[in-house]
Amino acid sequence: MMTLNKSFAESVIAIAEKAAAFISSSHGNVKAGEIVTKDLNSLVSYVDTGSEKIIIEGLKNILPESGFLAEEGTTARTDAEYIWIIDPLDGTTNFLHQIPVYAISIALQYQGEIIFGLVYEVNRQECFYALKGQGAFLNHNKISVNEAAFADTLIATGFPYYDFSKTKAYLEVLEELMKGTRGIRRMGAAAVDLAYVACGRFNGFYEYSLAPWDVAAGALLVREAGGVVTDFKGGEDWLHGKSIVVGSNQTHAQLLQLLEEKF
Repeated sequence: MMTLNKSFAESVIAIAEKAAAFISSSHGNVKAGEIVTKDLNSLVSYVDTGSEKIIIEGLKNILPESGFLAEEGTTARTDAEYIWIIDPLDGTTNFLHQIPVYAISIALQYQGEIIFGLVYEVNRQECFYALKGQGAFLNHNKISVNEAAFADTLIATGFPYYDFSKTKAYLEVLEELMKGTRGIRRMGAAAVDLAYVACGRFNGFYEYSLAPWDVAAGALLVREAGGVVTDFKGGEDWLHGKSIVVGSNQTHAQLLQLLEEKF
């Protein structure tokens, strides 16, 4: 396995910053005719594809032998030892509606294991990154999850926007969390939710029907910040299994119990 160090992280951060500058330069300039509906309530514009191109071109220079799995269609060498998992603009709907919560998410997988993760929140220019076994950082300062008591937690989630098959269970979970926590937030960008759990702004996060590029980088952030990451059954199928729940040990345990009961 290649050496993961600060120099490696800095090289990926530089690529993310370049893509973020492109995204910022396009803010408020996307016309209605330039927006495409991929699936129900799933939008894309030239900003998503342009950001992906910038990121892919940069990462190829860092690790020429790597493969890619990216939201906007760059899928190559998925059997390679190293695979970059990329969301070039997580929170596209927020971006298009000029709601300031969207990010770039870049993860590196080695032989099936996530070893590097970066979430760059564009508006606040906050760079969250983690190296496996070396901790998680926000703008180079080490971060950790928040160990607050469950009654004092702030929980993040994502509302179903295309898969409504589990709406009843989802609403039952919401009801319990409304009564038993400090509050619930829906930011509209899973990568940001996970990064905010890693740095202690949120205490936990859960969502279903997500893709690998939504969670790959953020999940490593949470783990390296001392948190727990599983699927809704408490297992390890969170990357491709379309459900994820994260938090500090205590918060994760209580969220998981609730999710197992309702789902």
